[in-house]
Formats: sequence, structure tokens, C-alpha cells
Amino acid sequence: MTRGYATAVSAAALLGGALAMGLAAGDTGRLAPGLMVGSVPVGGLTPAEARARLTGQTSAIPQVTVQAGKKTWTVPAARLGWSVDPAASVAAAVQASQNRDLWQKVRGMVGQAPSRTLPLVTRVNEARARAALEVLTRDLATRPKNAAIFFDKVSHRYALKPDQPGRRPNAAAAARAFAADPSQTRLSLPVTEWPAEHTAAELRPHVERGNRLMRPLTVKLNGTDRAGALTALQVADLYWVREGGIEPDERTIRAAFDRLSGELDQPARNARFRNEGGRLVKVPEVSGRVTDRQKALAAFRGAVLDPARASVVFASKASRPGLKLADLPDPGKLELIARGSSTYHGSSPERRTNVAVAAAKIHGYVVPEGGEFSFLSALGSITPENGFVGGLIISGGRTVEGLGGGVCQVSTTAFRALYQAGLPVTERHQHSYRVGYYEPEVGFEAAVYDPGLDLRLKNDTGGPLFVKAINDDAKSTLEVQVWGIKPQRKVTVSPAVIHRYTPHPPAQYVVNRTLASGAVRQVDWAKDGYDLSITRTIKDAKGTRTDQTKTSYQPWRAVYEVGPR
Repeated sequence: MTRGYATAVSAAALLGGALAMGLAAGDTGRLAPGLMVGSVPVGGLTPAEARARLTGQTSAIPQVTVQAGKKTWTVPAARLGWSVDPAASVAAAVQASQNRDLWQKVRGMVGQAPSRTLPLVTRVNEARARAALEVLTRDLATRPKNAAIFFDKVSHRYALKPDQPGRRPNAAAAARAFAADPSQTRLSLPVTEWPAEHTAAELRPHVERGNRLMRPLTVKLNGTDRAGALTALQVADLYWVREGGIEPDERTIRAAFDRLSGELDQPARNARFRNEGGRLVKVPEVSGRVTDRQKALAAFRGAVLDPARASVVFASKASRPGLKLADLPDPGKLELIARGSSTYHGSSPERRTNVAVAAAKIHGYVVPEGGEFSFLSALGSITPENGFVGGLIISGGRTVEGLGGGVCQVSTTAFRALYQAGLPVTERHQHSYRVGYYEPEVGFEAAVYDPGLDLRLKNDTGGPLFVKAINDDAKSTLEVQVWGIKPQRKVTVSPAVIHRYTPHPPAQYVVNRTLASGAVRQVDWAKDGYDLSITRTIKDAKGTRTDQTKTSYQPWRAVYEVGPR
């Protein structure tokens, strides 16, 4: 028997019945002697004293390594919601004290209690852990990117930008795992992929079909030798390649159809007069053939969207003249009803050519009683084959080189004559900005464009009308006369009334690398903007009535091209 054991037995023997009575009386309410929680001695303390001591102690905070995908971070556990739980730690110490056997309690009472260390109880606030992990891995959280269809301007083909899946680190799962076991020093966040809504595999068939559709398309008018064509890029402008597939662009399809049908149509030509050596010669009518628009448009749309089709034939129908040779009036019996005039000083040789050609085309045109004057019908197409040459035109917000510059000099002059004759206007268009050739009668003008923009007025005079055009290139003057059976009415056209004035913006300078260094060339001229109206008053047996021609001119900046420095 050892000395310590003998001493303990002796002490127990000496205490005798009193010890037994004390142990039987119950717990003292204090923690067992020799007990430690972590590195903090709590033996002999009440639970409240132990909690206070633990709360006031600072413990070493472990480091936790977080892994998500290929990235890792090492952070203090406290940043992830980890903390010591003094109450739970003391509760474990109370439980350990209560679980001592009689012999352990005796040893404690005689000062021979063995030392025992209990671990600190820790906890993790799951919500804080999740929030911290979400912040930590936010650079890894990405939304998926859809595959995108685009038109490559270099290759002139539709192409695909690939999709990218998104990634979602599962911070909630890692936070739950850490809260379940706060002793962990390594956390793994599962990272899941988030597929894009539209993938490249899904869109590739649309791109391939869009590229197959992009081919030249030949168009013919049934019953004629007329033909037209669209280039591959022009066809590509008639549809969209989108996530849902090929979508026809109805606006551009209609515009292309209108242009093609305008080129292919051979409308009937009314009988008219032609000037031969100063003498009017009768020209017989000619039947024509034009597009059957409803059937042809459906066929055109179908051909555009069928990659196997390289051509389409427009359905056609007969076009019959509205005025025959026998119905032409005797020019000698007609009266001058109205005239319009304009000047074109400073015009280029090309513009003068187009003025002369257009004036000759409308000269001798006859409008039957109740019929409609159409400038484009009188003119024929604005093509090189019809005698027209290149000249400055207004297109796309700029003054640019284009076929037929100067034709509007003739349409403007014809409008002035027909308007002053009192004819109702059924179609009239204005220029984008003020044109000096048509002033000082500002706003009293009419723009035309082939195809699409016409000048039309209804013949309500009660008889046929005969149009004369008198062009004097040497004096830069043009006059259009309207002859017919003069109606019993008086027509007065007022000068323009300006309702709004807008100053022109500052000049614009554009680099033109074809010019010599330091060279400057003006290509557009400044014009102030106007909103104006011209009022026409007509007095006849029915009374007095008025109508207005309204024009809104944009303010126009001067544009200079400059050579590179």
C-alpha cells in the first residue's frame, strides 16, 4: 500500500460517519476541484463564477482554410461566425462534476482531486458563416452568358459567340457543415455549374441556315424579259437570325419588293405628244405588264426564306393605258391654265443634263379628264438607260453623288404650275433642307425619288390637260405650262408663312484621306431650319375654299472634308 493511499484511507477513517453524511447531503453547487475548461481553471467555482471567468478569457482563434473550386482562402474562424460558448462549456463542467463517483468526491474533499481538462465548447452562427462565405467566394459566383448570334463584318457571315455556364458556390451547404462541427479547420464549398439559357449548340443550326439563306437572288417578271437581282448582302438584310430561328424583316422585305417591282414593271404608257423639231407629234399608247403585287409579294417572301431557291418569278398582270391616241386633244384648242417657273444658275454640267432630260420627258404628257398626273409616270425610270447621269442628290442626311441630281428642279417647277392650276394634291414630298435653286419661293417645291417618292395631282378641270416644259439652258431657266380647258375658277397662292426658325448648327469637319494634307473641300452648305406653310385659295361656283402645303426644313450644317495632317 502506498503512502498516499494510506493517508487517504486514514483520513477517510478519521472522518468516519461525518464524511458519509456530508456526501449523502448532496452537491455543494460548486465545480469539482482540479477541473479546467480549456486552459482556464474552474475547480471549486460556482457555475456563474466559471461562466464569468470563461467569458473574460481570450482564447486562441483557429484558422480555417476554405476551398471552392481551385481557389483557397485561410481566414480566422471568428470571421465565419465561430465563437466560444461559455454557458455550454460550464454546463459540460457541471455534468462532469456531477458524474464523479464516491471515491472521486472523497479525494476532492481531502485535497487530492486529480486534475482534469475539458475542451472549450464552441459554436458557429450558421447565418453569419453563410454570409461570410458568400462574400469570400463572390468572385466565383458568375451568371451564365448566353451564346450570341452576330454578323461578322469582315467575313460577311453570321457567326456565334459561345455560351459560358455560370457558377454557383454553395455557401449554405458549407455553413451548415461548419455549424454541425465547429472543430473543422478545412471547409470545402461545392461549386455547381449553371447552364446558359441559349447555348451555342442550340443556336448553331439557326446560324447555318442564316448563312445558307445569304445568296444572290434573281427576280423576273412573268411574261416579260425584265429581270432584277439582289446580292447576297441585300438578301441578308431581309431577315433576322435570332435565338428563336429565322425571322423575316417585313419592313425591309416590303421595301426590297417595292424597289424590285418598280424596276421590273412595264406600266402602260398613255398616248401623248412629243416635240420633234418644234412640232408636236402624237405618240400612240402602249400596253404594259406590271407586278401582281399580292401574289408576287408572297412568292418573294417565300423565296427569300428558302435557301434552295436562287430565283423567283413575279406574277404579273396587264396594264392598260388610260388615254388612247384617238382621245388626244387638239393642242390648238387648249388654253393656258397656269405656269410655274424656276432657275438653276450655278448648276453643274451633270445637273443641267438631268434638268434637260427630265424636262423633255414630261413635255407633251397628257392627263386625261379625271385622271392623275404622276411625275414618275411621265418621266419614266431614273436610269442611265433613260438618259440620266450622276449628280448631287440628298440622301441619308447628306448631299451626295447620286443618279438623277437635278430631276427635282423639274418636279418642283411642275408642282408650281399644277398647284397654281388648282389641282388637288394627292402626293407630294419635300426636301430635307432648303435648296437654293428653289428660292426665293421657299417651300414651294416637290422632291421625287425613283422608286417610292412621286408627285401626284388629280385632274379636276373637266377636260384633258397637256403639259409643256420649256427649258433654256443658256439662261438657266425652266418653265412648265399646264394647258387644257380652263375651268371657271380663280386660284391664288400666298407666299410662305414662317412659323418657326431654327439656326443652323456649327460646321462639321470630316477627314478625307484621299485629299492632300491641309486641303479643304466643302461638300455641304449651311441652311437654317424653317417650319412654314403656303396657303392656296380657290374661288369658283361652289364658293371659296383653301388648303395648305406644309413644309418642315431641318437646320443643316456645313460640312467640310479635310486632308489628313
